[in-house]
Amino acid sequence: MAVENFDGIQPQEETIDLRALFYKFVRYWYLFALTVFVAFVVAFLFNKYTNPVFEVSTSVLVKDDKSKLDPSAMLGIGLSNTQQNVENEIGILSSFSLTYRSIQNLGFEVSYFIDEGLVSKELYKNSPFEVVFDTSVAQAVGLKYDLKFINKNTFKIDAEAELIKKYVFGTNKYDDGVIERINWSGEYAFGELIETPFAKFTVILTNSFDPELNLKENYNFIFSDYYSLTEQFRGFDIEPINREASILNIKMKKDNIHKAVDFLNMLTYIYLTRSLEQKNQIADNTIRFIDNQLNIISDSLSSAEINLQEFQSKNEVMDMSFQAQQVFQYIEDLQKQQAELEVKSRYYNNLKNYIVKNSENIDELVAPSAMGIEDPVLNTLVGELIALYNKKTENLLYLTEKSSTILSMNTQIRSTQNAILGNINNIIQNSNQALAEIDKRITEVTNRASYLPVTQRKLIGFQREFQLADNIYTYLLEKRSEAQITKASNLPDNEVIDVAREELGEQVFPKKSLNYMIALILGLVFPVVYVLGKDYFNDAIIEKKDVENATKFPIIGQLLHSSKETQLVVLESPKSSVSEAFRSMRTNIQYVAKGKDQLCIMVTADMVSAGKTFVSINTASIYAQYGKKTVLLGFDLRKPKIYQDFGLSNSKGLTTYLINKATIDDIIQPSGVNDYLDMIMAGPVPPNPAELIAGERCTQLFKELRERYDYIIIDTPPVGLVTDAFLLMEHTDVNIFLVRQGVTHKKVFSSIIGDIEARGMKMSIVINDIKLSGGGYGYGYGYGYGYGYGYGYGYGYGYGYGYGYYTDDKPDKKKSFAKRLFNKL
Repeated sequence: MAVENFDGIQPQEETIDLRALFYKFVRYWYLFALTVFVAFVVAFLFNKYTNPVFEVSTSVLVKDDKSKLDPSAMLGIGLSNTQQNVENEIGILSSFSLTYRSIQNLGFEVSYFIDEGLVSKELYKNSPFEVVFDTSVAQAVGLKYDLKFINKNTFKIDAEAELIKKYVFGTNKYDDGVIERINWSGEYAFGELIETPFAKFTVILTNSFDPELNLKENYNFIFSDYYSLTEQFRGFDIEPINREASILNIKMKKDNIHKAVDFLNMLTYIYLTRSLEQKNQIADNTIRFIDNQLNIISDSLSSAEINLQEFQSKNEVMDMSFQAQQVFQYIEDLQKQQAELEVKSRYYNNLKNYIVKNSENIDELVAPSAMGIEDPVLNTLVGELIALYNKKTENLLYLTEKSSTILSMNTQIRSTQNAILGNINNIIQNSNQALAEIDKRITEVTNRASYLPVTQRKLIGFQREFQLADNIYTYLLEKRSEAQITKASNLPDNEVIDVAREELGEQVFPKKSLNYMIALILGLVFPVVYVLGKDYFNDAIIEKKDVENATKFPIIGQLLHSSKETQLVVLESPKSSVSEAFRSMRTNIQYVAKGKDQLCIMVTADMVSAGKTFVSINTASIYAQYGKKTVLLGFDLRKPKIYQDFGLSNSKGLTTYLINKATIDDIIQPSGVNDYLDMIMAGPVPPNPAELIAGERCTQLFKELRERYDYIIIDTPPVGLVTDAFLLMEHTDVNIFLVRQGVTHKKVFSSIIGDIEARGMKMSIVINDIKLSGGGYGYGYGYGYGYGYGYGYGYGYGYGYGYGYYTDDKPDKKKSFAKRLFNKL
């Protein structure tokens, strides 16, 4: 392999290697397949067993103002002349009172369900049975009744719950008290009355009953009070179709599309009839008041007519003289004014008495404009009073009389009533003055008629009395006809543009295609997060760039993982990929050594288990196979092991030579596996290895070895644990620093190699134990390798490197046990 990142080559700016990332993910293909499969299964089950939610809509046009040709506007009977505001109409549509009235008209008191295993499906208008209940009897609400068909004539029913309330649908009120616990069951025939302390109802079969299908299923039903149903159905959205339009779009999401359609259509119907009812109420009150006045005046009119006829018959007078007709005509004009004032005066007194005696409701209140009274202040005050009463009535559906809102409205009502009474008193006073003035003028005209004959004067009196009653009666009949025309021509202020339709509803949840897309994304994201997170939190060196990021030293070798049981891979399997990797490293060493024929090569690492002995043995073997005289030195004086791999003696070695108890010829041993490879073992473990290495005998040793051998390979202890390797560097030509994939710690390696760089020492990096399962080194590596010295970990970084290299090391049984337990886990 070519030498990478040698001196003089500038490091490139770090970029994302997409190919490396791809191979890293491909290595975990099984994890991607599993998570995607699981995600799709979850999405399938979610789509299958989740009740679908549908969205239906209706639209309402809010008219900005009333038409000028509107009969109500022409007659002046409207509540107010202000334009209707879109925001106000949204508030009315979303109000509790409107929803409450809609619920009362829909028959949602009992909900029916079929049990489909994991979910329950509501049966609306297609339940095989129906519950008929007594609205005057308190029913347990929120209690689930389970029903099971025994046969087509009988059924079993049971219920179990705690803290249940009772509700009287006839009075729309809760019954006092709470039922602590219900545990009840029984068998009944269809049509049989079921009466319990908490319910009274009858179950009957419907046309949807099918014995072959329904007898096998489990059903349940629940009573729901109007208040809870109102809260349940208030979850609809209202918004204009755009900013400039006054058309409101009302949308509702519900798991039962048929129920949602019925509710929205009922809501808009109640909304439209609400204003119509208020208009009709005013018209009805006007007609009722006029009918009462007509009953009173009809008696006076009949009596006056009879008196006139009797006088004419008795005195044989049919017509008045010309002079009498002129007097009567003038009196008649005054009496018409008097008749209108008297009707209005009666209304004022009626309105005053009504407000004083009926301060809690306005059911029979007549609008002033309906009686031809055009006083703007009175009309405005009465309109405000009607609006306040209507608003109070709506709020009382869900508030109490003692609530702050109702108390505030009562204050406003009393204030408006007082203002009306004050205005009426002034009007009555002015009306009485006007009537007195007309009476005075009539008296004056009558007195001037004293010159007429007695018969003519009496005829004028009878005629005047009859004409006054007739004028009042006619005026009332005209107003009654106007009120009836107004009522007949009343129309809602707004209109429905599109009613809610089941055909136009669409399923909004669950969105099956979207759920499968989300499942696919999550199925891919989770493995990606796992792989990237595993790399991010992994402290060991995994990829080549991890080494390149930590040091500028060149990488001269990339040794593949060996699956052989022997350490002598090059000698026993010379054609293996591992052997080829060592040959490539041998070539790169020649570049580093600049073509020298004789080399002294040291192999070290920052930690144990990096494979120093393995690399040392096979590096020496590759040179020996090349026909070069090679010697392998076991300079790991503290924990010698290399002799075991060759089956040689360790009784004599470097230590005996360095203490001058053996000659160089005494410690050199043939390897027994290659004629060009000799061995020098470490020898007995000395108490002072560093001092021996630093001595003159060590320098003499290397001088003699260079004269005898072409290549000297040194196996040293970890450079991060002891100083032996640093002491040997003065005798070496090439220094190899081993990094083991998946084992060497990034921070420890970076710290040690940084220290070496700071000292100005030369070092070459060899990456050991590379696994190609991820598609090649640099594109995802594996973990683990079976070699190592068992030194432990230490170097003072809290990672446990180096146990066994210091004389004061003592085994800790507790830690050893913990470590064994951790390794097992």
